[in-house]
Amino acid sequence: MVELVHLAPGEQMPHIPDEEAWVTVEASDDGRFFGTGSAYKPTGEAVFYASVAADDDRLEAALAAATDWAAEHGVRRIWVQATPD
Repeated sequence: MVELVHLAPGEQMPHIPDEEAWVTVEASDDGRFFGTGSAYKPTGEAVFYASVAADDDRLEAALAAATDWAAEHGVRRIWVQATPD
């Protein structure tokens, strides 16, 4: 199961060591929500997440897409910044 960690306005995701998987969903000034992330395949190969425009228009859609990717790639936590900095 993937945990959603909601950050307070202005709060940043804590530093994550390079070898740990992570995903963020962040609000932008134009009302969209962008997801990014990084994980490793069992072979050690790095894989990256970047949300697609179709999922960026609503927080719920952005979180659903990011959660699916996170679950598939063994990411345990998504850091959510629901308001722009």
